[in-house]
Amino acid sequence: MNKRVSTLIGLFLILLGGLALMVNVALPLLGIRWHWGVWRLWPVIVVGVGAFFMLIPLLWPHRRGLGAFFIVGAPVLATGGILLFTSVFNVWRAWEWLWPVEVWSVAVGFVLAALFMRNVWLMIPAIIIGMNGLLFQFCALTGWWEVWTVLWTIEPLSVGLALLVAYARKRRVGLLTAGTILCTIAAFGLMGMLGLVALRPGWWMLNTAGPALLIGIGLLLVFTNTFRRPSLREVVSER
Repeated sequence: MNKRVSTLIGLFLILLGGLALMVNVALPLLGIRWHWGVWRLWPVIVVGVGAFFMLIPLLWPHRRGLGAFFIVGAPVLATGGILLFTSVFNVWRAWEWLWPVEVWSVAVGFVLAALFMRNVWLMIPAIIIGMNGLLFQFCALTGWWEVWTVLWTIEPLSVGLALLVAYARKRRVGLLTAGTILCTIAAFGLMGMLGLVALRPGWWMLNTAGPALLIGIGLLLVFTNTFRRPSLREVVSER
């Protein structure tokens, strides 16, 4: 392990030194002027740390526990990418609409960890954090923060969907029941809030979200009951 870690650190230092050499020597020799100064590339260090964490599980694929490094590496890598972009182009105000990347990058880390560790329970925080992060991203880009007046229902919906994903793997009826109840509550809550709150004229899509969610839950129950294999207890009771 120590040999591979030292190799990774060495490759990162080579990359960092090569980048600095290109900026300080190669570009001036080619007549290309660097307008910003090499110090603006300092976020490359953060990117390298994030990439280091992301590579650790890939170097030891048989050690499932190392998948937890994805949860740390994904947000660090996202932070480094944003810092590099804002530093090089001197657009620090971009954080006003890029900060939600920090949230949904954590969800990406949980998804990668769940796949690597083969642990479906990690999908529960991944879905909850991810749906909130994507909604934050939508509001940050559009400035429509008032949409939270009705889309707070994403909280029970995300939990319900997470439980349904866990049910698809574990096939436990309790997960299906709890997930269905939470998704139904979210659907009725969304329709109820839309009836109480006046939204912008162009937000007609929200009016279809609640009914569409109910239809989706109904279809899920129909297909689940149709294709689900009966348990041993159900077979014995029928006899």
